[in-house]
Amino acid sequence: MATSSINTPTHSAGEANNSPVIPQDSLSSAIDSNEVGTDKVNNEQDKKVEVDSSPPPTTERGAQFWAIIATLCVIGLLSALENTVVTTSLSYIVTELSLGENYVWVTNVFFLTSAAVQPLFGQLANIFGRRWVTMAIVAFFTLGSGIAGGASNGAMLIAGRAIQGVGSGGINMIVDVIVSDLVPLRERGNYMAFVLIVYFVGMAVGPYVGGAFVDHTTWRWVFWINLPVGGISMVMILLFLRVKSKKTPLSEKISRIDYIGNFLLIASTVSILYPLTYGGTVLQWPSWRAIFPLVIGLLGLGVFMFYETLKMVKEPLVPPNLFSNRTSSTVFAVTFMNAALLYWILFFLPVYFQAVRGSSPARSGVLLLPAIVVGVPGAAVAVRLLTKFGRYKPLHLLGFGIFTLGVGLFVLFDRKTPLAQVVVFEMIAAGGSGLVLNTLLPACQAPLEEKDQAAITAAWSFMRSFGSIWGVAIPSAIFNNRFSQLLGRIQDTQVTAMFINGAAYQHATAAFLNSFSEPTKDQLIGVYTESLKRVWEIAIVFSGVAFLLVFIEKEIKLRTELDTDFGLETENTADVETVEKKTSEVD
Repeated sequence: MATSSINTPTHSAGEANNSPVIPQDSLSSAIDSNEVGTDKVNNEQDKKVEVDSSPPPTTERGAQFWAIIATLCVIGLLSALENTVVTTSLSYIVTELSLGENYVWVTNVFFLTSAAVQPLFGQLANIFGRRWVTMAIVAFFTLGSGIAGGASNGAMLIAGRAIQGVGSGGINMIVDVIVSDLVPLRERGNYMAFVLIVYFVGMAVGPYVGGAFVDHTTWRWVFWINLPVGGISMVMILLFLRVKSKKTPLSEKISRIDYIGNFLLIASTVSILYPLTYGGTVLQWPSWRAIFPLVIGLLGLGVFMFYETLKMVKEPLVPPNLFSNRTSSTVFAVTFMNAALLYWILFFLPVYFQAVRGSSPARSGVLLLPAIVVGVPGAAVAVRLLTKFGRYKPLHLLGFGIFTLGVGLFVLFDRKTPLAQVVVFEMIAAGGSGLVLNTLLPACQAPLEEKDQAAITAAWSFMRSFGSIWGVAIPSAIFNNRFSQLLGRIQDTQVTAMFINGAAYQHATAAFLNSFSEPTKDQLIGVYTESLKRVWEIAIVFSGVAFLLVFIEKEIKLRTELDTDFGLETENTADVETVEKKTSEVD
C-alpha cells in the first residue's frame, strides 16, 4: 500500500534499547498514445503534457472487485498489526529468551528482509501472475509467525522474524500492484485509501493488543494472532483474487527470473543495513567495521544498476527505463526523503515526550495519536483531490511546505511548552505528510507504460523501505553526536559515564531520569532538549530539499482508462459475451 509501515517505539525502564529499532517496515498507467510511447516516455521532460483537470468518468464496480479490495484490506491488516504489536512486548520476549544485545535483531531482521525482497516479488508477480505470488507472500508471513510464536530460543525467534519480514515486504508491494491492475491511474488513490484506513487502524491497535496478550496470556500470541488472520487471508485470496495471467510453460517462467540482479541487490541491501542497524552501539562510527560494509553495499548497488543496463539481461529486475524520465526519477528521491522524514519524527517525538516532558510510554503513545488522527484523513483528502483534478504536483508542494513548517516549529519544544501547542505543531506536520503519503506512487507511475507497473511499484516500495531505515539511522547519529558534545554540562561524572556509546536513546524514559537528584535531572533534560533541537534542525533541511525537488516534477496526465494484462478474469468473459451478442445481432 502506498504508505509506510510505522513501528512506534515505546520505552520501558527495564528495556535494553541502546538505539532506535529500524522500521519497515503500504499507480501508473501509460498516458495517451500521442503523449507516450517507448521513446516518448524517455523524453517526457522535454514535452509539454496537457493535464486533464476534468472529473474522471464514473465506473461501476461489481461484487468481485469489492471482494478483492476487502481481501487486500485483510492482508494489509496482517502486516499492520505485526509492525506495532511487538513494541509493547519486546522487553518480555528479550527477558524470557535471554537475547541480550541481540534483541535488536528481533525487529531489525524483519525490516531488513522486508526491504530486500520487494523488487524480487515485483518481478515474480509479472512472471507467475498476481494470485499465486500473493498466496506465497501471505504463506511466508504466516509461517514466520508460527515459528516466532513457538520459538524456544533467540535464534529460532530471529529466524521466524526474518521469514515474517519476507512476507511483510511482499504484502506492502503486492497490494499496490493489484490495485493498479484493477483501477485506472486517475482513480487508484480512492481505493488505496480503503486499505490505508484499515492499515492505520491495525497499526494503532497493535500496541494495545500486544500489551493485552502479555498481561493476560503469553507474548507468544503476539505472533500466533497472525495464524488465523493469515488463514482467512489465504482463503479469501483463493476465492476472490481471480485475475488474468499469461499461460506459459513453467521452465520459461523460471528462466525469466533475474537471478544475478536479485543476488546483487539483496546482498548490497544487507551490507548497507547491517551497519545502519548496529552503528552507534555495537559498531562505533566511524570505525572501519561500520564504514566498510556500508561502502561495499553502496558500491554493490552501483554494480547492480550497471548490470541491469546490460543487453545480456533479458528481463531486468529494475528496468533502466524506470529512471529514463525526470518525473519518476525525482519521485524516487522524494519518496526516499519522505519515508526518512516520517520515521525521523515518529522515532524521536517519543524521546521528547518521555525524556523531556516526563511522559510514560503509554502516554507517549497517546500523544502521537494526533498525528494519526490528522495524517490519515489528510491522505484520504489528498487522493480525492488527485482523483478529481488529476494534479499531483500542487499536493506535493503544499504537503512538503506544510511539513517543513511543522517540523520547524518542533525546534521550539522544551519541557515548558504547553501541551496544546505541542499537539497543534504535531498536527501541522502530520497534515503536510498526509498530503504526500498516498500521492507519490501515482506520480512515479504516470510517465511509464502499463507493462512496467509491477516493476515500478516494487522499486518504489523498496525506495520507501530503504528511506525509512535511513530515517532512523541519520537522526540517531545526529542525536548521539550532539548528546556527546553536551555531556560536559552534566556535573556528575558517574552519570556522564552512563550515557556513552549511544546510550542516550536507551535511557530516554521518565522512570530513569526521575531516579536522579533534581539538579542532575534538570541537567539531563537540558541536554536531551538541546540534542533534539539539532535533530529537528537537520530535519528542516531534509524537508526543504524535498520541497525543492518537487519543482523538478512534471505534471503528467493521469489516465482514466485501464490497459493491463492482469485485470479481472471476468472481463474476458464479459468481452466474449459482448462480441457474441453483437455478432448475433448482425446475423
